[in-house]
Amino acid sequence: MSAHVLPEPAERVLGEALVLAALLGTALKLDGRLTVQTKASGALDLVAADYYGADDEKPKGVRGFARLNEGRLAELGPTADFAALTDAGSLAITIEPKVGGQTYQGIVALSPSGIGASAETYFGQSEQLPTAIRLAAAPLFEAGKAAPAWRAAGIMLQVTPEAQRSEDDWDRLSMILRTVEDIELVDTSLPAETLLWRLFNEDEVRVLPAEPIAFRCDCDGERIASVLKSYSAEERAGLADPDGIIRARCEFCGTVHEIDATEL
Repeated sequence: MSAHVLPEPAERVLGEALVLAALLGTALKLDGRLTVQTKASGALDLVAADYYGADDEKPKGVRGFARLNEGRLAELGPTADFAALTDAGSLAITIEPKVGGQTYQGIVALSPSGIGASAETYFGQSEQLPTAIRLAAAPLFEAGKAAPAWRAAGIMLQVTPEAQRSEDDWDRLSMILRTVEDIELVDTSLPAETLLWRLFNEDEVRVLPAEPIAFRCDCDGERIASVLKSYSAEERAGLADPDGIIRARCEFCGTVHEIDATEL
């Protein structure tokens, strides 16, 4: 998120979107890309988070971007909640497998309760899978560091399609999950295993090895150049700076790709 300077309320939403993308992408064992995107009529009108599955050359990774109208945010005040930031809008989850399969997209209305609640609605309507999600993101101060560092985390409880369960089991487990506090999710001194034990010590829980996820942006100057080649010379000239260079800035990572218009 360091590529974007955003007020704290907007950063929290972006952090939660990144965590949700990572939760869903790893749960699906996706080899391609999964995108979580919100479009809204409020001050925070666009949030996008991509999860990339690992391939031969690159690790699993995430990237994110949020667009904010600073003037409209100033009218809301510094403590605006999710409902105030977004107003009405939609959440789209797009799955693009790298090998085989077709691109899939599901869209639901944004819940005023946040990204996690919106995703629960998505699973309930699109997949008919009972799902409970808790997400949190916050800037935390650590000893010896002058500036806070952002930390984001989430936990998702879901009934698998083949599961044999009773409604009482789901009600009990989902109710337990909803007791999780934001500070428990982002606390650097609280291991995930300890939190799981607090929540589900009466149930059989298996913990799998941790999987590293890095920052990853697959923006590509050559791909941008190939798109520009379809433009006319006059259109390319209109996009170029006075020195003849077309500069395209990636909104995710901030990289500026410089392309010589005459070479195209």
